[in-house]
Amino acid sequence: MPNIITNITVPLLGMVDTAIVGHLSEQHIGAIAIGTQIFNLIYWNFGFLRMGTSGFTAQAYGARRLDEAVRVFIRAITIALAVALLLIVFQYPVALLSKAIFNGSPTVITMALSYFYVRIWAAPATLGLYAIKGWFIGMQNSKLPMWIAIFINIVNILCSLVFVLVFHWDIKGVALGTVIAQYSGLFIGVYFVVSKYGKLFRQAINLSDRSMPSLLRSILSWSEMKLFFRVNGDIFLRTICLVLVFTFITSASGKISDEILAVDALLLQFFTLFSYIMDGFAYAGESLVGRYIGAHDRRSLVSVVRHLLLWGLILTLLFTVIYAIFGENILRIFSDKENVIAAARPYLFWVLIVPVCGFSAFLFDGIFIGATASRTMRNSMFVATAAFFAVYFGLLCILPTLNVQLSTFSWNNILWTAFMVYLAARGIGQAAMLRKSVYEKADSI
Repeated sequence: MPNIITNITVPLLGMVDTAIVGHLSEQHIGAIAIGTQIFNLIYWNFGFLRMGTSGFTAQAYGARRLDEAVRVFIRAITIALAVALLLIVFQYPVALLSKAIFNGSPTVITMALSYFYVRIWAAPATLGLYAIKGWFIGMQNSKLPMWIAIFINIVNILCSLVFVLVFHWDIKGVALGTVIAQYSGLFIGVYFVVSKYGKLFRQAINLSDRSMPSLLRSILSWSEMKLFFRVNGDIFLRTICLVLVFTFITSASGKISDEILAVDALLLQFFTLFSYIMDGFAYAGESLVGRYIGAHDRRSLVSVVRHLLLWGLILTLLFTVIYAIFGENILRIFSDKENVIAAARPYLFWVLIVPVCGFSAFLFDGIFIGATASRTMRNSMFVATAAFFAVYFGLLCILPTLNVQLSTFSWNNILWTAFMVYLAARGIGQAAMLRKSVYEKADSI
């Protein structure tokens, strides 16, 4: 339950940001969509700082090697802060690259980059929280990430509302709210690490019987880091594919029109809400799967996987019904612009398909992360990404030859068709490798 609550707060934050700017103008919706996707492009590529940390820590916990769990934390937090520093130093080239990638009117792009130049200063806090959150999950402590997430999102929502509605700082106010909230969360996260696990860290250092510089050199030596980077390298490549697909969706939407960019940004909120709730169960899967593999408990491992998939099916049915009944009402929470609502209405049927196509992919991600089966995750993502682009460009080429006029409506439907194929392919690919990549690990690790 704490994992689910933690993840529910994440899309609620994005939804509040979208709702705030969604009542300003169509261009604001497009700008926040592009600004958010720029950071997805950046941060998702370093998602291994959470996923890899969670899997390695959970297996160390299951094997009762708590000194190794401490080492995993130090490796992850060191890499997180180093990457964050590089992002801040090279923010201008990143902005230029983003401007070249995303499509939109000059007004939309200018607002999106204004958002970027403020929010980029939260990089150390954001990536540091990735490592802290992954470590807590691996240590079977899902309550602390829950409280951190709730705190971050409350601060972010309050700051964004004040900065935009009171001080009229527009889209920069939303970005500044995120920066303040992320550093507040990092402070709370570090406090929890010190207060709850300070003794464990001291014991790990004492067990090493080394000075601190010597200990750090051993933790961060190439021999110690090799396995960490091998597994996380696979996750990194997998995440590049994820980012590529979502970046392409935003860019392709903007190429169609600013209106379609706004429409797809709103429709993707339905996907985001469902995916983060599923990820709440996936996070539980990460910690439990890693724990039972580390303890060589195959029976419990199989039971956990079956229960996760059962809950996934139940929630898929629930969300499909909710979206079918309240789809347009949910849209109106994000925007009161009638032209945007009218333009989105013909595409609402796609949000009913999202839960069916996507639930297994989200759950299997957690299961495979806990098993540190990163190569299988990577390969299934390669196939799914290839399927996405094959369907998209294939339909764009085939339909004109069948005398089908490529209107705005058909073009956007092609984009969503490819997205559904991508989601389904991820789940099918991982399901096919479940026994070999997960179950057998409990016998051989």
